[in-house]
Amino acid sequence: MQITNETAIIVSGGASGLGAAVARAFAKAGARVGIFDLNEDGGQALAAELDGAFARVDVSDPVSVAAGFKTLRAAHGQERVMMNCAGIGPASKTVSKGMAHDALLFEKVIHVNLLGSFHCASQAAAGMVAAEPVGPDKERGVIINTASVAAFEGQVGQVAYAASKGGIVGMTLPMARDLSRDGVRVATIAPGLFKTPLLEGLPQDVQDSLGAQVPFPSRLGNPAEFAALARHITENPMLNGEVIRLDGAIRMAPR
Repeated sequence: MQITNETAIIVSGGASGLGAAVARAFAKAGARVGIFDLNEDGGQALAAELDGAFARVDVSDPVSVAAGFKTLRAAHGQERVMMNCAGIGPASKTVSKGMAHDALLFEKVIHVNLLGSFHCASQAAAGMVAAEPVGPDKERGVIINTASVAAFEGQVGQVAYAASKGGIVGMTLPMARDLSRDGVRVATIAPGLFKTPLLEGLPQDVQDSLGAQVPFPSRLGNPAEFAALARHITENPMLNGEVIRLDGAIRMAPR
């Protein structure tokens, strides 16, 4: 899928962090950028910066997602790329101080991370399969999800987060197979330790300590590197049904 000024992309969680990096990278490449986020101030500001469009969307709610697609498609037309970056990561053990994991917290993480990715992906796919194919491979769209290395090496306190990201990994291949005859590709990025707002809020010595755990390069990932992979997946038609770790070869310890 070649990125041109006719290419529309929607980025969930696009107001900050990895999503904002993807939005900026695709805008720089000429794409029409749309942002889904609950952060209305941040989303509107970035959309204005990129000459894009914004919709306030709760990805855990399929009705909110549908309204968001309606808004952004009215502005930019049918999206050809759906980038799922919206997510939360609260920490809680299976049992802590004799108390079971809060069931509602577990459910919320699944609803935002896993169901949110599914709602955006499935509704984007419904629009994509009805679009005209483009390019020599007759592609109709690309869906890129964000998992995490926690899907494979969830740490202490990450049971809900790891389960949600493992679900994203698990749906990647069957979704790609479902959509293959319609020319829609699906891939997932599983990032390691990146300079997101959460980590950037930590003291510098803590950031340095975390970065030192990465075999090479021994530092935190730059969101622009995540965005570069998202762009490559979009432009490389043979990347389909794959989960790609972007982690500097780190394998997370239990803590």
